[in-house]
Amino acid sequence: MVAAVAALLVQMAVAMVTTAVEQTPTIDEPVYVGAAVDSLHHHRVRYNPEHPPLGKLIITTGVAFTRPHLDAGFTGDQTALGRHVLYEAGNDPWRLMLCARLPMIALTLLFGLVVFAFARDLTGPVGGAVALALYAFSPDVIAHGSLATLDVPAAGFLLTSVWLLWRTRRRPRWHLPLAGVALGAALATKMSMLAAVPVLLLLAVLSVWYARRTHHRTPRDHMRSLGIGVAAAVAMALIAVAVVWATYFLVDPRLRWTPTGPLPAVQGLRGLAVHWLPLPEAYRDGMRIQFGFERDTWRGFLLGRRYLGSLWYYLPVALLVKTPLGMLALWSAGAVTMLVVPRLRPAAPYVLVPAAVLLLAALDGARNLGVRYAIFLPMFLAVAAAGLMAVRRRWAYGATLALVLFVAVSSLRTYPYYLPYSNEAFGGPSRTHLRLHDSNVDWGRTWGGWPTASASATGASGSGSSTRAAVCRPPTASTRPTRAVPPRTRCAGCWWSRTPRSPRPPDGWRR
Repeated sequence: MVAAVAALLVQMAVAMVTTAVEQTPTIDEPVYVGAAVDSLHHHRVRYNPEHPPLGKLIITTGVAFTRPHLDAGFTGDQTALGRHVLYEAGNDPWRLMLCARLPMIALTLLFGLVVFAFARDLTGPVGGAVALALYAFSPDVIAHGSLATLDVPAAGFLLTSVWLLWRTRRRPRWHLPLAGVALGAALATKMSMLAAVPVLLLLAVLSVWYARRTHHRTPRDHMRSLGIGVAAAVAMALIAVAVVWATYFLVDPRLRWTPTGPLPAVQGLRGLAVHWLPLPEAYRDGMRIQFGFERDTWRGFLLGRRYLGSLWYYLPVALLVKTPLGMLALWSAGAVTMLVVPRLRPAAPYVLVPAAVLLLAALDGARNLGVRYAIFLPMFLAVAAAGLMAVRRRWAYGATLALVLFVAVSSLRTYPYYLPYSNEAFGGPSRTHLRLHDSNVDWGRTWGGWPTASASATGASGSGSSTRAAVCRPPTASTRPTRAVPPRTRCAGCWWSRTPRSPRPPDGWRR
């Protein structure tokens, strides 16, 4: 089994490193890299405040080896900062981007071990291998795990917290505090993980209550265990909050923070959350920016149709297009098995409920920009798919093996350009641009240069700036790629690339 785990992780590592070496920056990556370089030089939280600093601290561990230059007198927004760091400050952009991506690749591989361990705890080593195979061959996980972005680390930290809560059922003394640390890491990476906090706190109560089940002799004992569980959940929440504060202290021990522009007003329950959460001011102001994004009108593209606003069914349809067919079958069968098989049913709240809550929160979002907003699904549902190994039938083993092989072949066929992957039912990667856009297809990776952006329209980006701010231009002499980009991924997300006779994008279109 050790050899199988090692082989799967080596395959995944080769795929991600090759992708990281071959691909030019996405739209969002330079923003994060620029913010990381600024914090490395000036020890401050100034750029990209709409995302907490932990993900950018992880990026910093890589870019620090390149000793990046940054002009001391630079003044500009975060988009200009990313352009400056990569292309104007005398740094080698290819080396800088690779070093920024490598820590995320290592972290993605470690999360693969978490997927394996979680599934092994539920169904044994064979189930763990099945889950790891689905994770290691997931085109979306490989594509986004090889980028210096925040989606995979945030989801991976959350999965780690849930796995540790499951282990709390047997050994609460050590696993519960570690679950709080992992939850804090998820919150310190991306604010969208806040939606899962109530679920994880309830799971903490359930785990501690279950761990004390041998003491349950009277109703009073049950209530006492429940009270201890609530106290443990509060302690876990405090640990998570402490981790968030610690990440801001790591960047700037003096916690200096001054907004660089006006902040959106937030009312109602969201306003109460922003006001009362015991988190750093910079974090809460970042929440205001994110809520402001949700009030904006974004452009979308789905199944050949352009539209304004958001569609609630965008993510389900995009997942149908972007997920291997065998993986969809195993996800569905695994989720049903987890609900039906008695020995797996206790794990259903841990595996299925957090994923469902995060998916519902993503469906309610205003930004239809890609399946990366649901990157947690390939992680949680890989664990659910391992539940098929609990069905003690030869046909179940054979069908699972066949579907895993189908997933592997489908994934390997798109190597090393995983970002534009779509499954065989929708024509494969070469047809993805006909149905989806943005981070589902190209995400601005076409050129070694930088898409121009209107300073007035950019504002605080980093979370979908490719659709709201950047103006897509055909390549010029200064933006022509310095390395070959395969025809199937060449600006497949840009409207003008689909009509070669047009020398420029339609008026008014912004990616």
